[in-house]
Amino acid sequence: MTAQEYAFAVIAAVGSISAIAVVTARNVVHAALYLVVALLSVGATFLLLGAEFAGWVQILIYVGAIVILFLFGLMLTKAPIGRDTLDNTHRWVGLLVAAGVFAGLAFLIQDAFPLDAEPFEVFHGSTSVVGESMFRDFVLPFEAISFLLLAALIGAIVLARKDEGN
Repeated sequence: MTAQEYAFAVIAAVGSISAIAVVTARNVVHAALYLVVALLSVGATFLLLGAEFAGWVQILIYVGAIVILFLFGLMLTKAPIGRDTLDNTHRWVGLLVAAGVFAGLAFLIQDAFPLDAEPFEVFHGSTSVVGESMFRDFVLPFEAISFLLLAALIGAIVLARKDEGN
């Protein structure tokens, strides 16, 4: 095995463990911090594969913005953080639904990407090509997401202000 394969194995193990910790954490803030580690491992995997743009976008956008916005919203709304407020009796139903979704996705992925298929063609474009495509062809979804995040932040502030008055 090469050094890149060893690094991938370590990053995959850390990412898998942190992803499991996200859904089993007893504290919402701890779950968000485990999510940071899981998303960092995805970004590191992109970097290992030579997709520097996708890796750094993953790290900057998801880790640097989305998770921080999530933590900021938790702190502003004074949301219940402990396990007592989040626990319910429908855990087995959730497990059953998750197992069904996993089985369906595994079946679809197996059909979509057979093991004996030809390998994918490598993209040899530059970051400028990706940026031009994103801001020319996908500018509307890009801006819609920015407005959605702004609305979520404003909603958290409004909820926090209502809590202070009572």
